[in-house]
Amino acid sequence: MSSQTPAPLRVVHVATGNVGRIALSQLIEDPRFELVGLVTSTPEKVGRDAGELARLDVRTGVAATDDLAAALAAEPDCVVYCAIGETRFFEALDDVKACLEAGANVVTSSPVPLIYPWGLLPESMIQPIEDACRTNGVSLFAGGVDPGWANDVLPFAIVSTCQSVEQVRCYEIADYATYDGEPVMRDVMGFGRELGDLPMLFQPGMLSSAWGISIRQLAAGFGIELDEITEWFEQEPAPEDIDVAIGTIKKGTVAAVRFTIAGVARGKEVIVVDHTTRLRPDLRPDWPQPAQEGGSYRVEVTGEPSYVVDVCPSSRRGDHNYAAIALGAGRIVNAIPDVVAAAPGIRTTLDLPVTTAKGIFATTLTGTSEKD
Repeated sequence: MSSQTPAPLRVVHVATGNVGRIALSQLIEDPRFELVGLVTSTPEKVGRDAGELARLDVRTGVAATDDLAAALAAEPDCVVYCAIGETRFFEALDDVKACLEAGANVVTSSPVPLIYPWGLLPESMIQPIEDACRTNGVSLFAGGVDPGWANDVLPFAIVSTCQSVEQVRCYEIADYATYDGEPVMRDVMGFGRELGDLPMLFQPGMLSSAWGISIRQLAAGFGIELDEITEWFEQEPAPEDIDVAIGTIKKGTVAAVRFTIAGVARGKEVIVVDHTTRLRPDLRPDWPQPAQEGGSYRVEVTGEPSYVVDVCPSSRRGDHNYAAIALGAGRIVNAIPDVVAAAPGIRTTLDLPVTTAKGIFATTLTGTSEKD
């Protein structure tokens, strides 16, 4: 039996924003991967080394370009696509399709509907992606933390131990004061806007679209046929001016939001995603509270047995918001080997094997021990 280490998978990385920079740092440091290209849409980043853009003290020899086609000429095994999709959905979809047509597998954090597109996107949008995958023998996997791991892998793992289940409820409870993604904060979630001046997320049907993918994927995994998906939201104003990472949130404008998306079967809410997002911890104390300062994820299962499982991410490189973003980045990067090995097509959590820490421990335990 050969113990030869497999050759690193060749990877092109796209985008160096909040998610992309963290994913890039793992691609550089993880010996399972060889970074062969880096794409940015920011003019001042073009020509800079990937190590610098990942904020690592290394030089990779891979310079950022703004030309996706040129990067794809390196014939990567996989593309890690982390460009924002919330405010440029069709552009992101076209980018992903171009990568597949170039013969590269894709793992991506956007567009989010690709996590589980069936029942949301029209067949006219899904089929060209499936065709590109099958024609070129490649696969696509979209993931993240929420939507993503916190409301697919985690509840599946917990419910797999139950004898019966009545409801699964997935929470994100977080203070976003230190999150600096301004387009998401203001345009998508509506922080700093007047109450009633509804942002993208609270337009009719948008919550059901954004988290309906998780609801439908859970329902498919549980074997539940849903009658409908409902949505609800509430906004809370700032009691005075509040300074946060994106600037000043003026008194009377939105400083906290809570929303739920529920999958209903036979008149009962059986699968619920419940989000509470504050810019200060004392706002709306009657809303769900995190299990640790700053934020946490929670899965509540009502059944036999019942569960309350709190997940409290932390990081040596940043606060709870950084840690949550790192969860999403790690989810897609660690899926790369399984996606490359998968049958062609759009792959989901329901298709891929359980992603383990294989290769992760190896990156920290190889080399000389402290005793040597």
